[in-house]
Amino acid sequence: MQVLVISCSLNPDSRSAELAREAVAEFDARQARAELADLRDYDLPLCDGQDAYAHPQVGELARLIRDADAVLMAVPVYNYYANAAAKNLIELTGKAWNDKIVGFMCAAGGHGSFMSVMALANSLMLDFRCLIVPRFVYSTGEGFHAAGLAPAVAERVGRLADDTVRLVRALKAAPATQ
Repeated sequence: MQVLVISCSLNPDSRSAELAREAVAEFDARQARAELADLRDYDLPLCDGQDAYAHPQVGELARLIRDADAVLMAVPVYNYYANAAAKNLIELTGKAWNDKIVGFMCAAGGHGSFMSVMALANSLMLDFRCLIVPRFVYSTGEGFHAAGLAPAVAERVGRLADDTVRLVRALKAAPATQ
């Protein structure tokens, strides 16, 4: 099993990156190989519907997504929506998302953006037939401390990892449909 965890924040002090690192550790504890792709390490172009797709780092990320059994996106919430870098990534890598299991972890400034990932989830379901993990992690600033994630947030990341592993195993065991 290969899980890709994508940290979508571009902020050097990213809280969603903390969620991503915790998720990698949780998958490792479950003997599921997890790889972290941090968008701060990529110089992605803005999707222009033309030349941007040929950028070498777009191809690299598309391959990581395509090779993964499941993808977890750790996104910051800005203005009641997942950040633009997450949407840009999906636009750039398009069909690499086909038939993926996808989960979400959100770092937000307030409690009012709880449904912020639904537009991304809907797009992934409708455009790429992704299966969205129905459990996702949402945390405001009170879930982050200098010493790491609050225990309740870390526990929710662990439950998301459990559900993701269970879904991947179930789909791999199910007979293929025509």
